[in-house]
Amino acid sequence: MLATPSGSPACPDADRPRRLAAQLADMIPGAAAVRVSLTNPTQTWPDPHAVARDAAGKPVELGRTTAKVAARWILRVWPQADWTRPHTFDLVTATLTRSDLVAAGRGR
Repeated sequence: MLATPSGSPACPDADRPRRLAAQLADMIPGAAAVRVSLTNPTQTWPDPHAVARDAAGKPVELGRTTAKVAARWILRVWPQADWTRPHTFDLVTATLTRSDLVAAGRGR
């Protein structure tokens, strides 16, 4: 990425989560949140896995490729996150939260 004379990037990534949320909303119609983990229930080794849910919390059907692409895109935007635990990416607010913290906030 090119830098301006001040040394800061010409295209800062501060808006990257919002762009990702818009792309995922287009790619997964009806989805309000995407839960991402490295634990695919069909694999015995770490494998990027995504589950989408609508605003009511009901599952949104994802194909294998779409689930993997969505998970990888989210992983790339937040490489510093603790991916030993699942995270939920809210497509409305473009925020990433650890899924166990989201569940605790709901009183579970």
